Amino acid sequence: MKLTLVLNATRRHIKPVSPILPPLPLFRRVLRAHRKLPPDVRYLGDEYVKSEFRAHKDIDNPLYIVGFLTQWQKYAESIEGDTWKQDKLDMEKLSKMSDEQLVQLYELMQATKDEPSEYGDILKPLDKKKD
Repeated sequence: MKLTLVLNATRRHIKPVSPILPPLPLFRRVLRAHRKLPPDVRYLGDEYVKSEFRAHKDIDNPLYIVGFLTQWQKYAESIEGDTWKQDKLDMEKLSKMSDEQLVQLYELMQATKDEPSEYGDILKPLDKKKD
């Protein structure tokens, strides 16, 4: 009886987990969520989402696929709920990023500030499509 009460008490605090969407519906959901963003941010976000999903379409590792889809689903939920405006990148996630991911993040930051980057302009192809 005592064990049942403890279990019931802990269940109330567990956030229900939504099932992971398959890649194509998730891709569409993210693009739909981007519709409420400002046009320049939406364009950059749409292009990034398209390139990431294209780059990962041939992945065979189930754990990697689940992680990829889970993170994109969390992203879609944050965009839909406007919580992304207050989100900060925590040090734990930053420490787990590869050198390539860190450069990509830095390039994205530079692109949003319109400052030249010492690594070259990786986002230049995106600017050409915009014109």
